[in-house]
Amino acid sequence: WDFLILFFCLPVVIFNEITKKRLLGDMSCRIVPFMEVSSLGVTTFSLCALGIDRFHAATSPQASTRPIEQCQSIIAKLAVIWVGSMTLSVPEILLWQLAQDTSPVSGVVTEYCTMKPSSNLPESIYSLVLTYQNARMWWYFGCYFCLPILFTVSCQLVTRRIRGTEKKSECRGSKHGQCEGHLNCTIIALTIIYGLCTTPENVCNIVVAYMSPDMSKQTLDLLNLINQFFLFFKCSVTPVLLLCLCRPLGQAFMDCCCCCCEGCGPDTTSSESSADSKLKTEMSSSIFFDKPRETPPPLLALGTPC
Repeated sequence: WDFLILFFCLPVVIFNEITKKRLLGDMSCRIVPFMEVSSLGVTTFSLCALGIDRFHAATSPQASTRPIEQCQSIIAKLAVIWVGSMTLSVPEILLWQLAQDTSPVSGVVTEYCTMKPSSNLPESIYSLVLTYQNARMWWYFGCYFCLPILFTVSCQLVTRRIRGTEKKSECRGSKHGQCEGHLNCTIIALTIIYGLCTTPENVCNIVVAYMSPDMSKQTLDLLNLINQFFLFFKCSVTPVLLLCLCRPLGQAFMDCCCCCCEGCGPDTTSSESSADSKLKTEMSSSIFFDKPRETPPPLLALGTPC
């Protein structure tokens, strides 16, 4: 979803800032906010799901021998996260519309998006959209800011307490304990990046809600541009952070890039390195589940990122 934001929303915003014309017209005024809010929902519920998974890994009686989660189960969870986030963002499509403003000095017509429900909507839907608009600021703050941060912090605190009391002697110094700690640090880093990038938007929403009559349109547009900049920054940093911190994912990404290069030929050296990297990737636990270790001594001798 981060890539969708960068490849679709970012060009539309840049084109609007340069030409003062809205690319794709009224459709972009509805689709861009919908995708941006859906991005917040996807990140929020993904962090909650990862926190639950780390909690289950800590409380499992035999964490080192947990079965590998099936691909269908992972796809089902992702589908619930994506469909749920998109469903909660549907009011954004009905809330925004295209507007035009003519400069009194130069006479240039500029197009911009305004948060105003269309009067052509049915009365029941119109009232629901107005209710969403009035509660939008606190809904943003509660669901898309407080929920992921509090949920992640709570899961991490409970996980550390359980590991410190029940599995302290077992996990400390072991490869499995180091791997769990590395995955927990990855989730914490993702939460910190998300919190830092969404804080300006929530602050601006609160300021605009209580001081909008005293603020000019240029100031409001500048605040909106700053909010979108932090959103694009979050979408750019999150994949890089995942590839750097989650070593199995990063190794798989590098293998895919290597296979696409012309210099990657089917020689013996590349096949041996590919086999070694595949073995290391299979030994490493992913961010969603822990792989069982059937024969620890020979596998550990080869080395593993965890």
